[in-house]
Amino acid sequence: MTQGSRFDLLVVGGGINGAGIARDAAGRGLSVLLVEQDDLAAHTSSSSTKLIHGGLRYLEYKEFRLVRKALQERETLLRAAPHIIWPLRFVMPHMPNLRPAWLIRAGLFLYDHLARRELLPGSHGIDMRRHPAGAPLVDSIERGFVYSDGWVDDARLVVLNALDAAERGATVATRTKLVSAVRSGGEWQAELERSDGSRVSVQARSLANAAGPWVGQLLHDALGRPARHAVRLVKGSHIVTSRLFEHDHAYIFQNPDKRIIFAIPYEREFTLIGTTDVEYHGDPSHVAIDEDETRYLCESINRYFKRKIAPADVRWSYSGVRPLLEEESADNPSAVTRDYQLELDAQPGEAPLLSVFGGKITTFRKLAEEALDLLDAALGRQAHAWTAQVPLPGGDIAGARFEPFAARFAGEHPWLPAELARRYARAYGTRATRVIGGARSLAELGPTLAPGLYEQELRYLCETEWARSSDDVLWRRSKLGLHLAPDALASASAAIDAWFARAPAHIVQRATSVLPG
Repeated sequence: MTQGSRFDLLVVGGGINGAGIARDAAGRGLSVLLVEQDDLAAHTSSSSTKLIHGGLRYLEYKEFRLVRKALQERETLLRAAPHIIWPLRFVMPHMPNLRPAWLIRAGLFLYDHLARRELLPGSHGIDMRRHPAGAPLVDSIERGFVYSDGWVDDARLVVLNALDAAERGATVATRTKLVSAVRSGGEWQAELERSDGSRVSVQARSLANAAGPWVGQLLHDALGRPARHAVRLVKGSHIVTSRLFEHDHAYIFQNPDKRIIFAIPYEREFTLIGTTDVEYHGDPSHVAIDEDETRYLCESINRYFKRKIAPADVRWSYSGVRPLLEEESADNPSAVTRDYQLELDAQPGEAPLLSVFGGKITTFRKLAEEALDLLDAALGRQAHAWTAQVPLPGGDIAGARFEPFAARFAGEHPWLPAELARRYARAYGTRATRVIGGARSLAELGPTLAPGLYEQELRYLCETEWARSSDDVLWRRSKLGLHLAPDALASASAAIDAWFARAPAHIVQRATSVLPG
């Protein structure tokens, strides 16, 4: 891309909504530029509870339309990316003092039937004294319920959408910030700033503001425009502990404050616990868990598990800021809708502007589809929606059946350690063969830069997935950092950053978003 390059659509924001919009637009034949001020999924989109779900608790707030839409998307996404999205069974222990059993049964019946369900089993009651999920829990819990939802590697979901967009012709520029954009001559005249401080100007026939927590700030500061909608910033924090149970089910726990907490098997060795809902007024770039949130999550878990945890047991934590639609009637952050609103500013003769307010990771594809329908109409185009039937990169697994695929991949590469072969299959799906290239032994994968991370994979992440730092690799495109002791993590981070520093310019060009002047 050169100074003065023209695009049909400039998308601002490299989270799940921006990446989804860029993918859909590129597939409809638009020339697309996606810009992200940091790394893909660097903020909210890598800080979720990592669930593809309808949102069982939203039924209590009568969000039936949102739940139905999310349940429909759950089925679509399970087929689109079976390597990074898979079914997960949830156990809800029954606490008679919080919600009556009949109410839970009614909610689960709705959850099972609000949308067509083909891939996941339905809900049913269980005797906790006999079910394996009851063993780790306090003896007073005698009954419960089991239902289905899905798990997702959220950061990789963003990367795969951006990758598909790029392979369909989009330009993806990370570490690139929109400084300003003005309408002129039926186009947007946009000024972008690279990470090194240099700037480049581009033109676009339309602009999509998918900046997440920064959506309002972008409208005000970079575009100089008011918004009809506002976002309410709500911080959600999670903690990770050593594994608290051995089975493969997750838990959904009811709290006396009417919130729910998940405890989810995570990265084989750990349990992921979250989330909180706390009003947030700071810079979304610097969000972090506080002592009260950590204590709240520990206390919530201790109501249910025999094994008690304390803040000292937390191995890792992360926080994200959710940009939720502002509602005057919702005093409780937990009650704020997770639905989205698309705001289109399209005056005759002017370049259209579409802004995304709210949303949740499960409905990103539908959001993008609706956004492109609006933009196509504003641009005087007619194009068909297409993403519902097309897998994401690596997701073209026969019958969406991951386990047979993983077994075949391991069998075709017997020199790979079993754990490494499975990680490659999970992270990259059918594209795992591209990651290893022509290697026929571990030695041919190159030097080890961290336990389980070989140079061949690092090169792939840099050349293909826009990685350019140790954080990009160890915490977003993988979770290898979670498995390392502090000293080993520091050493691995230094080795990876040193590799990026000395990598040839043609390898890192795509990752560093060099936009020629």
